[in-house]
Amino acid sequence: MKRRIPLLIVFLVSLFMVVQYYVPLDSWAWMYQYLIDWTIIIGVFALLLGIWSLWRVNFNKIKQRAENWEYAVITLAGLLIMMIVGFVPGWGNLNNYVYEHFFYYILVPIQATMFSLLAFFISSAAFRAFRARSLLATLLLFAGLVIMIRFVPMGQVSSYISDLSGWILRVPNLAAKRAIIIGIGLGAIATAFKIMFGIERAYLGRD
Repeated sequence: MKRRIPLLIVFLVSLFMVVQYYVPLDSWAWMYQYLIDWTIIIGVFALLLGIWSLWRVNFNKIKQRAENWEYAVITLAGLLIMMIVGFVPGWGNLNNYVYEHFFYYILVPIQATMFSLLAFFISSAAFRAFRARSLLATLLLFAGLVIMIRFVPMGQVSSYISDLSGWILRVPNLAAKRAIIIGIGLGAIATAFKIMFGIERAYLGRD
């Protein structure tokens, strides 16, 4: 019974969402909007759960003096400061001076640094992965080099590289991207049906 009721609710809601999509009736609009509102409520609870999980993991790390526990202190301090700045009366909006300075002059540079480091790691991984051991690997290596140097000023050659990189992005890259999106869509539909019919029950947790 503990599992049957959630499975029944999931099945009925899923069935309703599928039917209302293919048979749109005005009398079902309020039910559809009611269920959509529930997703917002669930999202809020998920946010609270995420904050609690972040706090618990980092607090335990500090309490046990685990390796690199100093970073946990900085994480919790940043979380508390942003929450206080965002909710304190008088500062309680996202456009106040302190919140914007924390966001634009601390968080944005940190994100830019992380993505810059990530770019070097990706370039290194691409160099190791795209070694010209076969025809396909050679094509991947050539395409990767063209895409990476397309913004490098190289005089007259830059226009040819720009045209070639544009063709790579518009034709083979877009075709592969669409194939991946179609595959993701089919996988999502299959997963949705598995959840709808109770085949996939991982979201219920353990008994």
